[in-house]
Amino acid sequence: MSAYEVNFDGLVGLTHNYAGLSFGNVASTSNKNAASNPQLAALQGLSKMKALHDMGFVQGILPPQERPCMATLRELGFSGRDEQILAKVAKQAPQLLANVSSASSMWVANAATVSPSADTADNKVHFTVANLNNKFHRSIEATTTRRALQAVFSSAEHFVHHAALPQQALFGDEGAANHNRLCRDYAAPGVELFVYGRQAWGGDVEPQRFPARQTLEASEAVARLHQLNAAQRVFIQQNPAVIDQGVFHNDVIAVSNGPVLFHHQQAFLDQARAFAELEQKLNVLDSPFIPIEVPTELVAVQDAVDSYLFNSQLLTKANGKMLIVVPEESRQNPRVWAYLQQLITSGGPIDEVKVFDLRESMCNGGGPACLRLRVVLNSQELKATNSRCLMNDQRFETLNQWVKKHYRDRLLEADLADPQLLIENRTALDELTQIMGLGSLYPFQRA
Repeated sequence: MSAYEVNFDGLVGLTHNYAGLSFGNVASTSNKNAASNPQLAALQGLSKMKALHDMGFVQGILPPQERPCMATLRELGFSGRDEQILAKVAKQAPQLLANVSSASSMWVANAATVSPSADTADNKVHFTVANLNNKFHRSIEATTTRRALQAVFSSAEHFVHHAALPQQALFGDEGAANHNRLCRDYAAPGVELFVYGRQAWGGDVEPQRFPARQTLEASEAVARLHQLNAAQRVFIQQNPAVIDQGVFHNDVIAVSNGPVLFHHQQAFLDQARAFAELEQKLNVLDSPFIPIEVPTELVAVQDAVDSYLFNSQLLTKANGKMLIVVPEESRQNPRVWAYLQQLITSGGPIDEVKVFDLRESMCNGGGPACLRLRVVLNSQELKATNSRCLMNDQRFETLNQWVKKHYRDRLLEADLADPQLLIENRTALDELTQIMGLGSLYPFQRA
C-alpha cells in the first residue's frame, strides 16, 4: 500500500507578537518588543504550504489557538467580564498576559509526537500531544492541540490519540521537534530516533546556560505509548554544548527523511554508538542508513543557529531525489549558502534547495521545520483524514481571504490588553472552524 509523509503546517494566530518568552531560543529573546505583522506571518506560512502543494506534495493545515487564553487567566484567580480581566492582568501581571497571548502554537513541530502505523504494534497511527512544560506559554496548548488533532484524525479505526504526559519536569516533552524517523520508504517499517536533552534519573551531562527541554524519561514514555518494539527505536542525547549555543530543539541541528539523517558534526553525544545501533536496526529492516554530516569547519554551530539550516524540510520528490526547504536566512549566510551549493551538486540524495521568506516566524525563533508536523499516512489513513484540513487551490484562496479579513498588520505587546483583539480572535476562529470542519474546538465555542 502506498504511503505519504504529509506535512501539516500550523496557521499563524492573530496574536503573533514578539514578547521574547522562549529563554534558550536566541531569535525569540533578541527580537523582544519589536512590532510584529500577524497578517504577513500568516500569509507567508500559507504561501509555503501552497508552493509545496503545487510541487505535488500532500500538504495539511492545523489551526491556531484562542488567544488570549481567558480560561487560563480564570484558573489563575482573575474574575469578571473578559474585558475586566484583561485590564486587571495588564496592570497587575503584564508578563502573564504576554504568556497567555502567545501565538506559539503556530510551531506545530511541538504539537505532538507521531508514529505511523507501519511502526506500531496495533498498526494504527499514534499521536501523543506534547506537554511543553518547560515554557508556561506553551504548556497551556495541550488541551486544544489534542482536540484539533482529534478533529483532523477522527477515525478510531486508524488513529490513536494519547493525552500529554504528566505536567512535571521529569517528563518534559517537546513533541516531534526532538523526534526523527528513518526508513527505506514511508510505507515500510522504520526506526524512530528519539533525541533528548537530559536524563532526569541518573544523568550527569547537562547544558549549563540554557535548559534541556526534552527528557529521556519522556521519550521512553512516548515510545511505550506508541507500542514501538525495541528493534524500532533508538535514544540519543543531544550535545549539551550546542544547547548552550541556542540549539533548543534537535530540529535546529538535525533533520531526517527516509534513510537520510542530515545533521551537524556537533549535534549528538555518543554519536558513534547510536549511529551503529541505528544502522544495525535499519539493516534488519532492509533499509540503508545515510548520514550526511555537516562539518564545523564549513558551518559553525552559530551559523546553523543564525540561518536555521537544519530547521529545514527534507522532501522526497517523484524521481526519488530530495529537496531541502530552507528560510531566506540560509541564503543570506555566505558560509551556509556555499555549503548548500556544494551539497546539491555533490551527487548525493539531496539535489535541490528551495528558499522561502518566513521572516515573521524566524524573528520569533521558528523556521520551516518548526511550522510543520510530519504525519506518515497510507492511502486508507489519508482517505480517513479530514479533507477540509488538506491544502488545495480553493482552500488556499479561502484562507488567504480569511487572513486578510481578520488579521492586523501590526501588533505590539501593549496591544494584547485590547478587548477588541480577543473579539477579533474569536470571530476569526469561529469562522475558521467552519471552513476546516473542526466542530466546537475552542473554549469559547464549548462554554
